[in-house]
Amino acid sequence: MTAAPPSPGAPRWSALHGRRILDLSRLLPGPYATSLLADLGADVIKVEDPRGGDPLRLAPPLFDTLNRNKRSVALDLRAADGRSAFLRLVRTADAVVESFRPGVLDRLGLGFDALHEANPRLMLCSLTGYGQTGPYASRPGHELNFLGLSGFFAVPGRLDGTITRPGGRIGDMAGAMHAALTGEGEGQHIDVSLSESITAWCFLFALPLAGTEDPLAAGLVQGDNDVFTTADGRSLSLATYEDKFWLRLRDELGPEFPELATDAYDHRADRTAARDEVNALLRQAFAARPYDWWQKRLTDIDAPWAPVVTNPADLLTDPHAVARDLFTEALPERSTPQARFPVSFSAGLHTFRRPAPTLGEHAPDLLDTADQVSSSSPALPPQ
Repeated sequence: MTAAPPSPGAPRWSALHGRRILDLSRLLPGPYATSLLADLGADVIKVEDPRGGDPLRLAPPLFDTLNRNKRSVALDLRAADGRSAFLRLVRTADAVVESFRPGVLDRLGLGFDALHEANPRLMLCSLTGYGQTGPYASRPGHELNFLGLSGFFAVPGRLDGTITRPGGRIGDMAGAMHAALTGEGEGQHIDVSLSESITAWCFLFALPLAGTEDPLAAGLVQGDNDVFTTADGRSLSLATYEDKFWLRLRDELGPEFPELATDAYDHRADRTAARDEVNALLRQAFAARPYDWWQKRLTDIDAPWAPVVTNPADLLTDPHAVARDLFTEALPERSTPQARFPVSFSAGLHTFRRPAPTLGEHAPDLLDTADQVSSSSPALPPQ
């Protein structure tokens, strides 16, 4: 098997340089996992149903972001010729990523045993809601179901104990991140469960609360770590978790807000125990001045604060994001801005190398290459 040709501009320093991944996944978790690998230089081939392809194509901004730097081939895996073509591609690949329910690939004749026979070095990564085994394995589910099972809602996040569903699909993204971590490996079937991935994040905070009558008493919620509203109705976040930040805040603001000029809350434990009182004092103070006043004042005293972005367009104009070139419109074929791979490398990484493919765009080249590999190498020896 020859190494996959890298996409133009792919980083030569990356361990994924020359690696080929066949992506059978659809919608969000699997495509996000493979988008990370594609950004880092893997040759990701999106294998789609010719009858419309990935359903996320109906949401172009999201599809374009999740599928940049990939190529597309359209194959009907329910048809014999489609399965045969896919197995020829398998011979050229290092990994297959799929997100069907357990058993679907086996019923198609494309389960791990069949793929391993075609390419003993191949790694199959299966990304499902509940994993390949267990009593929930065959259940349908979506991100909210996985959050519910994970312990996410057992951890208080507000002073009133209310826990709300996050707007971002963190449940899907958690599993995607774990799937991406399995991008290097050979000759095995990797079982990634979305619900277990979220639980792996949440149990750190949820299990210590087991048997606690009042989860709020555990100290995970503090009155001085919150979102506050200024006099002109704008929001900002303050997180004076460490004592040094609180002491500086009350010393610097005490002359203007005498209610803060007390040593009653100088220690973290004291502020946590009096979280309602501390929160009320801060809310009263923030409501007395406009946002611009607080922006300057909090910055001057080196307080741990940040704006709270509620208008998505503000993401593009944030001075820090602009300075670090986080967002770009470098793909003229698409009008929606995208964020680069969120890590900077001293050796350099050009994230925006290729726009998301049209359905089946690269089929002729990919299948011709696969045919050449199959004809020149009838069997791949185990490594």
